[in-house]
Amino acid sequence: MNFLPILVIVGKSIKYEEMSIFVNRTKVLKISLFAILSAFVVEFVFGVFTNSLALVTDSIHALLDSVVTIVLLVATRMAIKPPDAEHTYGHGKVESLGGLIGGIAILLIAGFFIYESIERIQNPPSALPGLIALTAGFYTIGVDVFRIILLRKSIKKLGGTTLKADYYHAFMDFGSTMIVIIGIVLVSYGFYFGDFVAALILGVFLAILSLKLIYTAGMDLTDIISPELVKQARQIVTNTKGVIELGPILMRRSGDTVFADITISLRADVSFDKAHEISNNVETNIKNKIPNAAITIHFEPDWKGVSRNSKVNDILSSIDGVKEVHNISSYSSEGKVYLSLHVMVDQKINLDSAHKISEIIEEKIQREIPETEHVTIHLEPFVTIPENLKVKSKKTGEQINKLLNEYEEIKKIGRVVTLNFKDVLKIDIDISFEKNLSIEEVHDLTSQIEQKIRSEFKNSIITIHPEPI
Repeated sequence: MNFLPILVIVGKSIKYEEMSIFVNRTKVLKISLFAILSAFVVEFVFGVFTNSLALVTDSIHALLDSVVTIVLLVATRMAIKPPDAEHTYGHGKVESLGGLIGGIAILLIAGFFIYESIERIQNPPSALPGLIALTAGFYTIGVDVFRIILLRKSIKKLGGTTLKADYYHAFMDFGSTMIVIIGIVLVSYGFYFGDFVAALILGVFLAILSLKLIYTAGMDLTDIISPELVKQARQIVTNTKGVIELGPILMRRSGDTVFADITISLRADVSFDKAHEISNNVETNIKNKIPNAAITIHFEPDWKGVSRNSKVNDILSSIDGVKEVHNISSYSSEGKVYLSLHVMVDQKINLDSAHKISEIIEEKIQREIPETEHVTIHLEPFVTIPENLKVKSKKTGEQINKLLNEYEEIKKIGRVVTLNFKDVLKIDIDISFEKNLSIEEVHDLTSQIEQKIRSEFKNSIITIHPEPI
């Protein structure tokens, strides 16, 4: 029995859904980009006009944030690309890379804030902005609030590392602009150091956020996966009917897709169709709990609880020269197993060749079933029955009826069908016996009848159907 790996493919409808998510993320990032660019223009113009260093600095920060948003936008677009020869798992990791770049940019900006805050506390600037600069600050606040709301809703609906990175950027923009406004207001009332202290606090807070984002994106790039997610998948698989044992579970995330490579053990005598059905059930159960999962399932044979005869039949199926196996019987004595079986081989080979096949059979059985003490093999010729046979003459049927009439145990001779192809004669017979005869007696009688007919008709294949009367 061959156990082949089954790859469960995600349906086209899911692919279309994923494409729609990526397209919507791109639209959100474009809106965010245009909004922050407008804030850059307004803050830079008003900053130059009012000689406000804070506004000019914040406008440069907005410009840098625009560049980061462009990086995130490119990363999201690349993540849409389908798998290719060099990226068989797709391009979802590009999105994590974009999140990593965004996190590093935030950390650098946060470091700049901290440095500037300490520098200005030690050396306060001589030129201070006027209240007119608040107009640009409030405009930027409106833009930041708009971006925060847009991105927060989009993250809940669409997810994605790049959207989270831009969301943190928007928060940072809001905080930095608030610092500018508070600083301008405090300076107007004579509190020269208020904006610097606030900037220092914000810088530390943003540094913590950026480190968290860098860590998350970095771990995604190293294929880290939540142990709870693996535990959940393991419980789902073990609870699926038909799964005997669960082997290793390998999981990784690429973008929003969770790839899972799962090995399961099934009863060794289960059919391939049934094994495929169980594998599909495992895949369905996992996808019901873990959306966007792409699953590869490998199944292996498990012989626990499977009859010894089934295992013997499976062993012989892989041996060259064995055409058919039947009448497998086994019994145990003092911890040893004794087997007997009928093996059909090509009718044209000689005894020496047939015996070599039987030696291979015995050796393989004793290797696969170590407790086997002895194997008795009854060799039989295997005759292939052609699909197209011609009806034999009535004379042949009459000869067979004459042979059958010699047996007193036969109460009635039913249909006798004789067909031939070249040197092969196929004989099917319906015979009625006394209904109280044991099945053993009937078997002995039919065996004798077969031998009798075969002695008269060489290369004959005989099937006798016994009926009670």
